[in-house]
Amino acid sequence: MLNRRRLAGLLAVPALLAAAGLAHAQAYPSKSIRWVVPYPAGGGSDFLARTIGQQLATQVNQTVVVDNKPGGNTAIAAAEVARAAPDGHTILSADNGTMVFNSALYAKLSYSPEKDLLPVTLMGRFPMILVVGPGSDAKDAKDFIAKAKARPGSVNYGSAGAGSPHHLAMELLKVSAGLHMVHIPYRGAAPALSDLAGGQVPAMMVDLAAGAGFIKGGKIRALAVANPTRLPQLPDVPTFAELGLKNVEAAAQVGLVAPAGTPAEVVAALQKQVAAAINTPAVRQKLVDFGIEPVASTPQQYADLVRTEIVRWHKLIREQKISLD
Repeated sequence: MLNRRRLAGLLAVPALLAAAGLAHAQAYPSKSIRWVVPYPAGGGSDFLARTIGQQLATQVNQTVVVDNKPGGNTAIAAAEVARAAPDGHTILSADNGTMVFNSALYAKLSYSPEKDLLPVTLMGRFPMILVVGPGSDAKDAKDFIAKAKARPGSVNYGSAGAGSPHHLAMELLKVSAGLHMVHIPYRGAAPALSDLAGGQVPAMMVDLAAGAGFIKGGKIRALAVANPTRLPQLPDVPTFAELGLKNVEAAAQVGLVAPAGTPAEVVAALQKQVAAAINTPAVRQKLVDFGIEPVASTPQQYADLVRTEIVRWHKLIREQKISLD
């Protein structure tokens, strides 16, 4: 039998571990937070990080430094954060490319989304919208689909880049509607939108955050939204489900992740602070006005979403033989 002293020691271990975890969480953050964004400054992901980061800095009384590391369909930034100290002081904005698409698009990836990165929270969604340029004679989305179907292989479409949420959203429409269109990838949404407005490409999928100025200015037309419901900013634009294409739902989903090995207590503390920042009325309104749907999920909800999205999108990527190698 265990003697009393040894038994007391064993019983004390869980309490000591709990106390250590609590101290970890209470001490976090103990220095400035480096927030890595895998896109250039000025885009939607950058705006999301800077808007939330500014409020986060006020809440935790520490500096939040946004560090833009574009390239490799977000893989360069992801690999760097994966190698960072797992203490919650280096974090990454991760989108569908980072957590879902890249592991199917690349035969060899410089990081493992599953093994190297921990989901903290889904911060926001950027629903995709089918838009056409001023030269398009399509009356609506149904007319656009009918015209594209009648001319297989002769209709081009632009995107923010090969493997981007914009690219794969259009691939999803192609498969669902039985279309054959040719992909013209750009280096970002901005140059693709400029060429769309200028008539160099006839159509693309774009998120509202990137395309709102072009839509409001009448430079391009929104035909349908790849969202379960109509967008409040575009109440007259139908969903694809309303047009009979129920599976055409796509959004750039931007979450926050930390290096694997980050203590659960630190992840929980970070999620709590970031969710509080997102749900601050002024921040929330700023995100909505920019075209972002604020979320602020739990780590488990974000992890579950990633698993569901992997099943859905890897199937499409394999069947369409899309590769970035």
